Amino acid sequence: MTDTNQNDTRREGEAGPGLPDSIRLGGVHLHVSELGRSIDWYREILGFDLLHREGTSAQMGVRGRERPLLVLDAEEGVRPTRPGSRLGLFHFAILLPAREALGRFVGHLAAGGVRVGASDHGVSEALYLTDRDGLGVEVYADRPRERWEWGGGQVRMTTEPLDLEDLRSSGGGGPWEGLPEGTTLGHIHLHVGSLEEAEAFYHRELGLDVTARGYPGALFLAAGGYHHHLGVNRWAGPVPAPGPGEARLDHWTLELPGVDSVETVVDRFRRADRTIEEAGEEGVLVCDPWGTRLHLRVVPS
Repeated sequence: MTDTNQNDTRREGEAGPGLPDSIRLGGVHLHVSELGRSIDWYREILGFDLLHREGTSAQMGVRGRERPLLVLDAEEGVRPTRPGSRLGLFHFAILLPAREALGRFVGHLAAGGVRVGASDHGVSEALYLTDRDGLGVEVYADRPRERWEWGGGQVRMTTEPLDLEDLRSSGGGGPWEGLPEGTTLGHIHLHVGSLEEAEAFYHRELGLDVTARGYPGALFLAAGGYHHHLGVNRWAGPVPAPGPGEARLDHWTLELPGVDSVETVVDRFRRADRTIEEAGEEGVLVCDPWGTRLHLRVVPS
């Protein structure tokens, strides 16, 4: 049964106003060890288009779309990381616009002999890969919102085996021709040192609603009634943050409508004594308790 109060997830006295329903995720910025190798992987395996390359940096996204979903920076001395060995990025998640596109992607991976993880989360169907530097990537498609199950302000998400053959058949045998129009960054998932501190930062200060507490060692948050724009977990255990010599997430981006929305959030961060950096006219960068940087970017309201 659908709960009509699915967005009302705040506990009494915890937080002020939440984020606008119109928020969206911008791009992710990664530090990688070899730029050419990373570009090839993201193009050939995932279907990204190379939008711009200059020096040791590349912008990648959907063909014909100006703003990138992914920025890659290669730094001298950076080495690949071992998955699950550091705080910060668990995975960033590419949201395809339809199940049929995900089915064609499954066929593409199978034809190339690419091994992936796969899960049915109830609200979505997801595939999991690791790039050349050990950084996690999810590619998924949502089920229709009317099929999501809500109760008490919480969405029901599962981790069940995914029927890959049924998913593949939904693609109708069509070829995978790269990320289709309508592809977005759906969510980001982070390893954190404490769920309590993560909730303080991302819920009470940033303003995301807690949408799921049911997973052991994890918490999921969102705005606008989405199942999650952000996941945080303690599954890596007591591991350190990545150092400057490791492949890592530099920052991820949350786009807010208008300067006032950003200033409201920044004021909450300032009162909590968070480190805030100006990021030109487009917004600010703020560090979470483990050094993962979030870019709050202003977009026209």
